Amino acid sequence: MTESMPVRCPVCRRDHFYAAPVYPCACGAPLAPPLLHAARPEPITHRTWTDDWVTVRCPACERRDQWPQPELGCPCGTVLRIPVRPVSAPAGPAHGGSRDGRVPSHIPLPRTAVTSRPTFRPVTIRTARDAVTAAALYLKWLGFRDVVQPEVRPLSGIDLRGLGVVAQVDPTTRPATLRAVECLWLNGLSSSAVSVLFSLAGYADDARARADQLGIPLFVMDLTGCPQPVNASADELIATGA
Repeated sequence: MTESMPVRCPVCRRDHFYAAPVYPCACGAPLAPPLLHAARPEPITHRTWTDDWVTVRCPACERRDQWPQPELGCPCGTVLRIPVRPVSAPAGPAHGGSRDGRVPSHIPLPRTAVTSRPTFRPVTIRTARDAVTAAALYLKWLGFRDVVQPEVRPLSGIDLRGLGVVAQVDPTTRPATLRAVECLWLNGLSSSAVSVLFSLAGYADDARARADQLGIPLFVMDLTGCPQPVNASADELIATGA
């Protein structure tokens, strides 16, 4: 069963309901990281690739493997790390899950997504290049065509271009900056295209405020490769598509 738990953002006090992502184990069994309900989620202020992975044991084959650390992006811009029960800890009673016991084979769509749109299937992010690939897939899922990424990142900082869209992907461990937002907006303006920004570490307060003023959709991505909207422009883009 997939686990779920209520989560309150300690920054804006907004309540969320987090469902653990489900992945296939090497043996084929569906597997979700076991959530540690007794621990409080903490905001991510600094990232390291080591801390972004957790060890999970498959109850079907007892295999231990590295899985992306569960995270939740709050609309206020905060990214929360969801605690996971260590593999050495005894398994507790099951929490959450679907009523009929079925395990979903994909990561749930954002709650604002158009129901007629096909299921978005993300790719796990292990490198900066993977983050760009995940963003490209998401833009195509939204309906943008001919989305391409250059072999070498241009000086403009634009990682992706397509018909009517330019996008930048920030895979660093620091929140995206005001300068990144404004540079992206200028590139979109000169190309008469929608500007979209993706970040792994969230956004600085002034960057978020400026993006809201300019109408730039902002998304945060965790290591599952599934972007989550963090402002009204992103919600609107998901609802309407390209």
